[in-house]
Amino acid sequence: MKQRLSALLILWMLSLSAWAQPAQQYVSVIVAPEKADWTYRTGENIKFNITVLKDGVPLKGASVSYEIGLEKMTPTVKKTETLANGTLTVDFGKQNTPGFFRCIAQTVVDGVTYRGLGTAGVEPEKIMPTVENPADFDKFWDDAKKAIKDLPLDSRMTLMPERCTEKVDVYHVSFQNDRPGARVYGILCVPKAPGKYPALLHVPGAGVRGYAGDLANAEKGIITLQIGIHGIPVNLPAQVYEDLRFAALSAYNSYNADDRDRFYYKRVYLGCVRANDFLTSLPQYDGSNLAVTGGSQGGALSIITAGLDSRVKWLGAYYPALSDVTGYLHGRAGGWPHYFAGSNREYNETKQKLATLPYFDVVNFARRVKIPGYYSWGYNDETCPPTSMHAFYNVTNAPKELFLAYDTGHWTYPEQRTRMNDWLLKNLKGGK
Repeated sequence: MKQRLSALLILWMLSLSAWAQPAQQYVSVIVAPEKADWTYRTGENIKFNITVLKDGVPLKGASVSYEIGLEKMTPTVKKTETLANGTLTVDFGKQNTPGFFRCIAQTVVDGVTYRGLGTAGVEPEKIMPTVENPADFDKFWDDAKKAIKDLPLDSRMTLMPERCTEKVDVYHVSFQNDRPGARVYGILCVPKAPGKYPALLHVPGAGVRGYAGDLANAEKGIITLQIGIHGIPVNLPAQVYEDLRFAALSAYNSYNADDRDRFYYKRVYLGCVRANDFLTSLPQYDGSNLAVTGGSQGGALSIITAGLDSRVKWLGAYYPALSDVTGYLHGRAGGWPHYFAGSNREYNETKQKLATLPYFDVVNFARRVKIPGYYSWGYNDETCPPTSMHAFYNVTNAPKELFLAYDTGHWTYPEQRTRMNDWLLKNLKGGK
C-alpha cells in the first residue's frame, strides 16, 4: 500500500512540474523592459534594464553578454558590457511592427553561466494569424464527430480505494475513443454525497506520463476528469512512461502530419470530445455545467474542445501551444511544437503538411469558440511564444479575459492558478 501511494505521489508531482515556478539561483540575471506593463506602442523607444544580483545585491563589475531581437528570430543586437554598478540600461530604439522583442542576457560567475531574459510587447493586440483558415474546416470536423457519434462508449470504471477520501470516490476509467478498441484513459473524481454536480475536464500538457486526478476540486463539489491522450492507462509505473517518451512516443506530435485523416492529433481532439461524452453520461452530472482546462498542449486542447463541443460552457487555458504554427514561414515565431523552426522547417515544409496543419491549429478553433474563456501567460515564454498566443487571442470573438504575469516563462505563479481555479469554480457553481 505504501509503495502504491508513493508511486501516485510521484505521478502527481510530475503532472505539476510544467506549472512550477523555477527555483531561485545563486546569481540572478534580471532583465525587464522599463515600462511597468512591458508593452509599447509602435514608434515608442524600448529600453531594457539588466541587473545581476548576488546575495540579493547588485554584483559590481559583472560582465554581461546580451542580444536583442524579435523573439525566436536571429537577434539584431549583440553586445558584451561591464556593469560597473551591477546594472545596465540598454536602448533598443523604436520598433514600428507589432510583435515581441526579447533581450537575453547572461553572465559567468565562478565558472557558472547564469541567464535571464525580458520581453517587450509592441501593440500585441494587432498581431494577426498567419495560418490558413480552410474553407472546409467545419465540414471536416463535423464529419469526424458524426463518424464517432454512434460508437458505444464502453466505459469502464475501477475504484481506487487508496485514493478515495471521506468526501470523494476516485476511479481509474477508460472509454472508447474514435474507433473500436482505441480508448481514452483518465482519473475520475466524484463527490460521494448524493446529488447532481457540475463537471470539469482536465486536458494534458505535452509528454507521456501518469495522472493522479483533481481531488481538490472534487472535494469542493465538482466532478473532475483528468485524461491522458495516448490510449494507455494513466496509473502505470513511471518507468513505462519514460520508456515510451524516449521511444515509441518520442515525436508523437508529428506522426502522420502529412495526412489530415491519420494525423496523431485527430484522434486526440476527438478523444477530448469523447471525454465529455463520458462525463455527461454520469448519473451525478447536473446536465448543464461543463468546463475544460489545461496548460500548454492542454491549453490548446481546452480551446479546441470548446470549439468542437457546444456542451462546454467555460474554458480556462494557460499558455496554449499549437497556435499559429506557420509563423516561422512569415518571419516571426510560431507556436509549439515549432514545426517550421530551424532544421524542422526543411523536414516539415511540404505541400502535404502545410495542407494538414491548419485543420489542427488552435487559431482556427479559437475563431469558432463562442463561450467565455479565461487565459493566462507571460511575455517570457520560450516554449509557447507570446506572438503565437496573441495570434489566436486576437481572433477570439467570445467573451474573454487575459491575466498576464509578464515575467513568467512556461510556468505559472500560484496566484495565476488560484485566479484560474476561482474563475472556473465560480462559473461552474453559478456564481456561488
